Amino acid sequence: MNIKPKIGVVSCSGECCILGTLSRVATRFILEGVRADTVTLCLPLFLAGDSGEREFAQRFPTVSVDGCHKLCAKKAIEKFSGPTAASVDMEKLLMEWGEEPTGTRKTLSAKDVEFAKRIAQEVAKRVDEAREDQDG
Repeated sequence: MNIKPKIGVVSCSGECCILGTLSRVATRFILEGVRADTVTLCLPLFLAGDSGEREFAQRFPTVSVDGCHKLCAKKAIEKFSGPTAASVDMEKLLMEWGEEPTGTRKTLSAKDVEFAKRIAQEVAKRVDEAREDQDG
């Protein structure tokens, strides 16, 4: 039986803006069906020094999903565990698409949910690339 290791996805934990919420929703879409071969790592636990979270990111490909240009998830992974396999900057991505969220950090609009689904597809591309690199 050939079981492939999972790919880690770490989303922004920013609670101060809608893009943090969108990053977490997009990550849930990834985990719940877009790419079932993924797991999520808890960024606050990772930052608090949890050895299991950090070890996973050292041993397996990890994709960061950041809400803004500060790239907190990516920087944390790279500081404590090594390079990310890929990174998604949602703020930059939405700018490229000429779009912006319409809801709030507490209440997503239907359009925002569609953005999250579209972002999940972008994350899925990065997961697939990380898988290809892993399979070598």
